Amino acid sequence: MKKPLGTMAKTAEICPESGVWKVVGSPSTTAPIAKGNRMPPYNGEAVNWKLISYA
Repeated sequence: MKKPLGTMAKTAEICPESGVWKVVGSPSTTAPIAKGNRMPPYNGEAVNWKLISYA
């Protein structure tokens, strides 16, 4: 069962769902991240990521 869109994950956590993730806040970016990978930092900082679409 897929995690719902809007699911949140922090840098260094294990990605709970494959898809396109967006950094919450500004500046922002999107990145495709696969389930099981670690959530990356952005601009060298720990950030919160939000699932915006499925892979």
